[in-house]
Amino acid sequence: MSIEFIGMIQTQKVSETHAAQGPAIDRDYVRRFAQAHEQAGFDRVLVPHHSTGPSATLTISYAAAHTEKIHFMLAHRPGFTAPTLAARQIASLDQFSGGRVGVHFISGGSDDEQKRDGDWLTHDQRYERTDEYLTVLRRIWTEDKPFDHDGKHYRFQAGFSEVKPLQQPHVPIYFGGASDAAIPVAGKHADVYALWGESLDQVAELTGRVRAEAAKHGRSVRFSVSFRPILAETEDQAWARAERILEDTRRLRVQAGYSRGGPQQSVGAQRLLAAAAKGSRVDKRLWTAIAQETGGRSNSTALVGTPEQVAEAFLDYHALGVTTFLIRGFDPLEDAIDYGRELIPRTRQLVAERLAAGTRRAA
Repeated sequence: MSIEFIGMIQTQKVSETHAAQGPAIDRDYVRRFAQAHEQAGFDRVLVPHHSTGPSATLTISYAAAHTEKIHFMLAHRPGFTAPTLAARQIASLDQFSGGRVGVHFISGGSDDEQKRDGDWLTHDQRYERTDEYLTVLRRIWTEDKPFDHDGKHYRFQAGFSEVKPLQQPHVPIYFGGASDAAIPVAGKHADVYALWGESLDQVAELTGRVRAEAAKHGRSVRFSVSFRPILAETEDQAWARAERILEDTRRLRVQAGYSRGGPQQSVGAQRLLAAAAKGSRVDKRLWTAIAQETGGRSNSTALVGTPEQVAEAFLDYHALGVTTFLIRGFDPLEDAIDYGRELIPRTRQLVAERLAAGTRRAA
């Protein structure tokens, strides 16, 4: 199982430890951010979606024009664009980028977030809609003749797209969601199922459930886990840096008028808080303090240590079948550059050595 590293780019510098400043879109920052990931050896970068933020689709279009080989992952919420139109838009983006687009479908874990764009479906109804949405998308991408559709959420006649994705049979489908309503949709549609940075036991349990669902459809699924690596030359220095990050996070949240984060609606966030309930340090180097502080918002757990130690921690997840690591730092641009110096190449080396050893044993 080879590995894939995914980073994340945003349209301005912002994180738990950096308050947003300036305009919502900083073109120079986007360009430098995307190019830094390409030079650091990332395979792909995620462009996130927020109900009040810039268009992820247009951000990718801009970043792709200023890079050569790095791939992109578009965060996309079903429900706000008709699936027939979304299929043509995504296929067009894949063509213009030279086949560098994947899509991460997020059904939405927060009612309040969805309502900002006029979506009043309940949590489970959103996943039901996503199932139908992805069924339509995949047909539009692959069918060579127009077809009709009469479903619960979408109805159209003679749906078709003259433009098909450059990648065949279609762009990679990434999918997130850990609820009972989400898992069957993942098993049916996901090429890559994405988890937040949970403990080893949690990852083994959840990936097992998704594998079982995929098997019902004769499918196999790859897995991605998200972390916020905190690196330093020594382990002590890395943990000291983690504590400074926690202090900065608390300070900025107080300045913004936030209390300590309460439980979020999404099951993924609740699972992060369940890991945090076991302590701020779980397994070898999983650090949960930021997740506890923010209420499990976003991918907020970290792996802390030297580049060698964090690479070895990645190997533990790889042994569970995880082949993709989505990593981003609390100093977003600077950390992306730093990950490319040692962490990414060392992890690739360790995985290659493990695979070679397995091949020798099999022979």
